[in-house]
Amino acid sequence: MIEYQNIFTRVQVHGPDDLGVPLKPGNWPREKGITTNWLLGIIGDAQLGPIYLGGIGIMSLLCGFIAIEIIGLNMLASVNWNPIQFVRQLFWLGLEPPPAKYGLGLAPLREGGWWQMAGFFLTASILLWWLRTYRRARALGMGTHIAWAFAAAIWLYLVLGFIRPLLLGNFSEAVPFGIFPHLDWTAAFSIRYGNLFYNPFHMLSIAFLYGSALLFAMHGATILAVSRLGGEREIEQIIDRGTASERAALFWRWTMGFNATMESIHRWAWWMAVLCPLVGGIGILLTGTVVDNWYLWAVKHHVAPMYPFDLTAPITDPATAQ
Repeated sequence: MIEYQNIFTRVQVHGPDDLGVPLKPGNWPREKGITTNWLLGIIGDAQLGPIYLGGIGIMSLLCGFIAIEIIGLNMLASVNWNPIQFVRQLFWLGLEPPPAKYGLGLAPLREGGWWQMAGFFLTASILLWWLRTYRRARALGMGTHIAWAFAAAIWLYLVLGFIRPLLLGNFSEAVPFGIFPHLDWTAAFSIRYGNLFYNPFHMLSIAFLYGSALLFAMHGATILAVSRLGGEREIEQIIDRGTASERAALFWRWTMGFNATMESIHRWAWWMAVLCPLVGGIGILLTGTVVDNWYLWAVKHHVAPMYPFDLTAPITDPATAQ
């Protein structure tokens, strides 16, 4: 087994293939195809496999393939089936939801029906993959923290594409498929509802986003800094504190006066990351359903100042203002 490799090591030790722990009865057998890859070994574990799909994994991949095919072929059709233009304009191509006149009903394929079909299969693929992560964790005797972290991201996805449009009674409120089209939707969404930056749940979401990035960077840097002392064997360091763990703890006490433990830092980072899409989804869900203008809401609750608005007043050049 190839263990404890990172991007700074030059030597990759090759050993017997690791098939992992035995599976309980009732599970499909793992695929036996195992190989090693030098490039993978540069950034992590060089062993590729064994891969376990199972029935749920196969159904998830199939639904995901159908969704991507629908989206991709519609994008290709929008450039008159020209592969060169498809590649050239890929970032600008999109698949739009139905217009408002169809409400929550099924729209004709050319007027949003393809979007509804792609959304159904993509959602099915994501939910089946979530079920797969949950079941695989249980089969290995692990905690289900990964599945619930994934569920937080799924919550935001469902709010944007299904739950909020359902509450507003119109699929036209949903997000289009596509790179720039969905970014354009985000900008228009913010302008339409009085600047999303005044949404307190958006503020919290950004705080958790930056906070989780900072925590992961701090933790990753700490472990790398003590890896020469065995710090990458974190589980061993948790149950039997060694030199690496003690030095890392002392460093943070010296610099900040406080140290999260080898175990608690992962809970800190998990919660910060999970709360980012969780509170973000709440903010999106309240937009248009409870609050129609976040700027006016912020003024009312003394979060933002009331800017003067007088159409008859002359416009002052900021460069000449005192």
